[in-house]
Amino acid sequence: MELVQALTSSEKVQSSDDAAQQEALRQRGEIPSHIAIIMDGNGRWAKQRGHNRFFGHVEGVSSVRDIAEACAQVGVRYLTLYTFSTENWQRPAMEVSSLMKLLVHTIRRERQTLLKNNIRLSAIGDLDKLPTACRVELEETMRATEAGAKMTLTLALSYSGRWELTNAMREIARKVQRGELDPETICEETISNHLCTAGIPDPELLVRTGGELRVSNYLLWQLAYTELYVTDRYWPEFRRPHLYEAILSYQDRDRRFGRVVA
Repeated sequence: MELVQALTSSEKVQSSDDAAQQEALRQRGEIPSHIAIIMDGNGRWAKQRGHNRFFGHVEGVSSVRDIAEACAQVGVRYLTLYTFSTENWQRPAMEVSSLMKLLVHTIRRERQTLLKNNIRLSAIGDLDKLPTACRVELEETMRATEAGAKMTLTLALSYSGRWELTNAMREIARKVQRGELDPETICEETISNHLCTAGIPDPELLVRTGGELRVSNYLLWQLAYTELYVTDRYWPEFRRPHLYEAILSYQDRDRRFGRVVA
């Protein structure tokens, strides 16, 4: 059986020949240039194993590393991870504090991994709300990796889609007020250019782990034509074989964008 055909089997997708799987995916069809992920289920995964929620967040970092490396290797150009939402600030103070410390530690520790894989780190969201230590580590790593040309890894931190759209509307309104923008010329491109993701193509594929069937205030404008892939697997157990399954699913979609194919 040809390798491409073998990839239709979940058992084969999980084989050890990772490089061959990646090449088969590239030969089989289009690799999405931008994948967005809602990394859900850390707490539930930990609870099932008798641990506290933070244990799940720590294990989830391993998934981030594996998925980021796999995306860069297979040919994904942009990977955007929903890391911490504006709603997450409402969680218990101890959990938020632990998450911020984990973020600092992870960004510092993974800097060399990003450099080795030629990955550029970026961030979107209300970053001023992050603790100083987080902002410092984030800014230093973004500067250190700014030449990364293989893939851009974007962390959505203190982010929500409604916050982003509200900010964009305010900036557009200010430009209209200053006479810099004619209201009659405002179009979809105008709005896109005022979002955090300006200059980045919209995601072709959204992966959500943990089984929930919602977008949770994530990239609300950008997901208009994105293909959705939901898995019941919790984020700490989502690794590259499962990413390949998501890409296989994407390759089997018929993306018409509202058009009828004759």
